[in-house]
Amino acid sequence: MGFFTRPSQLAFQSCKTPAYYDIWADTYEEDHNLMSFKAPHLAVDFLTQHFCGRPEETQVLDVACGTGWVAKLMTELGFRSFVGVDGSKGMLELAAKTGLYQDLKLALLGTQPLPAQTGVFDVVMIVGALYPGFVPVRTIRELHNAAKPGGLVCIARGNYQRPAHFDYNNDMHREMKRMEEEGLWSLVGTSQSDRYLADPRPKCDGDGEEQYISGTVYLYRKSV
Repeated sequence: MGFFTRPSQLAFQSCKTPAYYDIWADTYEEDHNLMSFKAPHLAVDFLTQHFCGRPEETQVLDVACGTGWVAKLMTELGFRSFVGVDGSKGMLELAAKTGLYQDLKLALLGTQPLPAQTGVFDVVMIVGALYPGFVPVRTIRELHNAAKPGGLVCIARGNYQRPAHFDYNNDMHREMKRMEEEGLWSLVGTSQSDRYLADPRPKCDGDGEEQYISGTVYLYRKSV
């Protein structure tokens, strides 16, 4: 795959406002495919490796749902009940067109609380949103709260090696560990990928080889 040049791709990490995502919504999945964005597939694959319930009876909360990519993949595996949350009205409009969601809620996480009932969902998904300037670390507790006792919380994110991400990453891992120590949840496992996303930064070495950002999927089980 050659290096991408579309403006939305080059601005992927710098544009953070809901208005930007409203504009981007129509080409969001196309652009991410051009960027070899694997996060939805990685998250769903890892979740299903550890999921023991009946998909058709499972309540899924899809946080930062975007256009509904995660729900589309999960539907192929038999999941049928989804509630989506996103900060972009344009994204939610496209998610609604999939016909997969029983409910869709508009909320800018960090500024507004997660609009989900406590202890309701068998599975809580958040893919590619826990980053500085996007969704704050404190939202992780809200994800946990939304899950049923014994429910799963699946988090997928890129391992960006940039100064703005270092403190966030440390804070996130401390919070995850603190929640384990408090007995709120336990780690089921993690999955690493060397090809989470094609690196959108310009290449300087001149060899023409595509570079990739690695990623991690975390899976936690809420304590009973």
